[in-house]
Amino acid sequence: MKRASSLRLLSDLSNFSGAARLRELLAGDPAVRVRCSPDGRHLLLLRPPGSPAPQLLVAVLGPGLELERAWPEGHPSPIDAFFLPWPARPALILVWESGLTEVWGPGMEPGWRLLQSTELCPGGGARVMAVAASRGRLVWCEERPPGTEHGLQRPTAAFNHRVCVKTLEPSAEAGANLGRTHILLHHCPSLGLMASRKDLFLVPTATTWPGVAHILLIWSPSKGKVIAAAPCLGISHSKSLNHREGGTWDFRTLIRGLPGLLSPSEPLAVHTSAATPQGLLLLDFRGKVSLMQCHGGIRAVGTLQEAPVALEGSAALGTFHGTLACVLDSTLELLDMSSGQLLERKVLSTDRVHLLEPPAPGMKDEEELETRGRLRLLSPLGLFCVGWEAPRGPELTSGKDLVFEEACGYYQRRSLRGTQLTPEELRHNSTFRAPQALASILQGHLPPSTLLTTLRAELRDYRSLERLKAQLVAGDEEEAGWTELAEHEVARLLRTELTGDQLAQFNTIFQALPTAAWGAAIQVLQLQTDRTGSLRSQAPPDVWKKVLRSTVAGKDPPNGILPPFELLCRCLCQLEPRWLPPFVELAQQQGGPGWGAGGPGLPLYRRALAVLGEEGTRPEALELELLLGSGRPKAVLQAVRQLVQKEQWERALEAGLALGPSSPLLRSEIFKLLLAEFARHRGLDAHLPLLCRLCPPELAPDELLLLLRPHLPDEAESLTPFPEPGAEPPLTVGLLRALLEQTGSQEQPSGPVLSPYEDILWDTGTPPPTPPRGPITPLQASDHPGLETRTPSGQGLCETDMGNNL
Repeated sequence: MKRASSLRLLSDLSNFSGAARLRELLAGDPAVRVRCSPDGRHLLLLRPPGSPAPQLLVAVLGPGLELERAWPEGHPSPIDAFFLPWPARPALILVWESGLTEVWGPGMEPGWRLLQSTELCPGGGARVMAVAASRGRLVWCEERPPGTEHGLQRPTAAFNHRVCVKTLEPSAEAGANLGRTHILLHHCPSLGLMASRKDLFLVPTATTWPGVAHILLIWSPSKGKVIAAAPCLGISHSKSLNHREGGTWDFRTLIRGLPGLLSPSEPLAVHTSAATPQGLLLLDFRGKVSLMQCHGGIRAVGTLQEAPVALEGSAALGTFHGTLACVLDSTLELLDMSSGQLLERKVLSTDRVHLLEPPAPGMKDEEELETRGRLRLLSPLGLFCVGWEAPRGPELTSGKDLVFEEACGYYQRRSLRGTQLTPEELRHNSTFRAPQALASILQGHLPPSTLLTTLRAELRDYRSLERLKAQLVAGDEEEAGWTELAEHEVARLLRTELTGDQLAQFNTIFQALPTAAWGAAIQVLQLQTDRTGSLRSQAPPDVWKKVLRSTVAGKDPPNGILPPFELLCRCLCQLEPRWLPPFVELAQQQGGPGWGAGGPGLPLYRRALAVLGEEGTRPEALELELLLGSGRPKAVLQAVRQLVQKEQWERALEAGLALGPSSPLLRSEIFKLLLAEFARHRGLDAHLPLLCRLCPPELAPDELLLLLRPHLPDEAESLTPFPEPGAEPPLTVGLLRALLEQTGSQEQPSGPVLSPYEDILWDTGTPPPTPPRGPITPLQASDHPGLETRTPSGQGLCETDMGNNL
């Protein structure tokens, strides 16, 4: 049954104080900022600085006086204003660019009075660029004066901002007590601030440095962590705040320490953004709406039929009951957030529309009870609410109807009918008797039995799940409820065959609630970490068989639906990329023949690489870890070649040494690859001991020299004792000696010399013995005519000389 939306008029604004001025500002200034108090009875309108008077108007529903303020031309006006987050005291905060902050509230007499005034930047010189109020905190981004943080040189000058926090506590006299200033982020670029119920989103602005304009930060005060995400790259990292340093982060240190975030990318192109309980909604210039969730994951919600014409076009985003509402100029579009389907499109009679959040719980009026959870629209024509016409209270389906709905899905898959099979048709048609018999058992017409007990337990779980779904649809948007729903569904689906509709539903859960779904997968697979940081699982083989099952005959799944293994890998890439390689290694250990791990299909590391994207666009660190942990010779050799290209010699050597005795050929290939690099240049000299350990034990010295010869410099080149300035030094005998000793020490020769080089290797360094001296016969002169007789020893020469001297 198709839902029908209703747009109901709540007020024509005549019952608001200052109604005429309220309509005038709403109809005249499209850039006016509108906010609503938590109790829903106060409307705040703030015009941007430089607008004509009045710049501020606070209208009250029912009895009371409005607050209207104007600042003369040339005097600064507030850049933003907020109602305090507690509904009992309708106080508001005004913030100026200079840091001046005023707290206003109702006094003893009717009207408003100034309760408190303070300075956010007491040192002077700083400028407040953006401000937000969230759950008892006032957060602002300020630009420091030149010379305080850095000099004026760019890009350093672009990081002279910081994000500061002050606590807000209700006070009867001062409206709010502002606590001490705490610096959350320093050395950061200009950032915009948007607050949801629990989290604060720090988004890039038009003045953000282009190199980091694609990065978005999420601060969760309750969890004490900061999440850095790049939506265009699909990367997110979580960092816990350091309590020893007061929970302060240096932006540049934070970004540099997270891999992949600084990859070249286009700035975040966003036309309109809005903070909702589900996360941050982003509307781009093509009409595509995405949801940045609080855990850092992003998913596409849907595409509008009309895209924003330009940056000046007005747009507003909001959510209610799992529905996305987008007002673009004078068009209201309602989309289902789970499927992205366009539910309804309305053309409004005005193009000046603002979306307001629903009032806080605790209202007593019947009209407010009827409109609770609905989105409100404010325009010059009045205050409206938009919602779905639904019966009061969640209606639970009876056990008999649940059985027939399951039977419809089963028979629809078996039959060749093109028309949809409905429970009414199945119930009243006598063709299918099994569902009717089953329903009669559930209704208690037959005595209890083992079958009845089993069916009752399953039906009780199914009905509890349906009750949880109904409560969430009725407006309960607590995170615990969604987490429980995802855990129940993932655990239930992993017990099925995960084909067809079950696989599609499995994908939908991981896209909508990846954190909760992955937590449920951890419980089902019984994943644990050991002391070395590796993953282990105690799940039965049947569960892993369902997880590792690949597509049929290598075909792509329909409509972008991923198999379970690829879906888990993608979820890990979004949440914790560092756990992806250990998970793939564990899956390779759990896989059996025909499961997609060792069968005719693709190996698991190839399936995981496909999730990371096309070759050349994957994160290099993850790709290397997957290749090295695959255990496949071609993959390991490919990873070592990549490490050689990056000149990461130690890691390449460790990859070869990590191979077991069962991979001697692969280890020998890695050694030959690194030996060639050792011959060409001197980058491996510092790692020569590791290269010696990698040397195959059966390699002989002459074989080593033959392997080196093709990679040595050309002998025709002129050899000089010293290399030319800037040239690579050649390979020396001193460096080669360690390798030759390594190969020669494997087995000392006991017989004759087998190689012309082994006599050098086994030379002890002692010279050969001197041959014995025997009698020397002098040569006769007659035997050599023309030659003088010479004495063969030096002693005879000495005697002759002595004789002459005498």
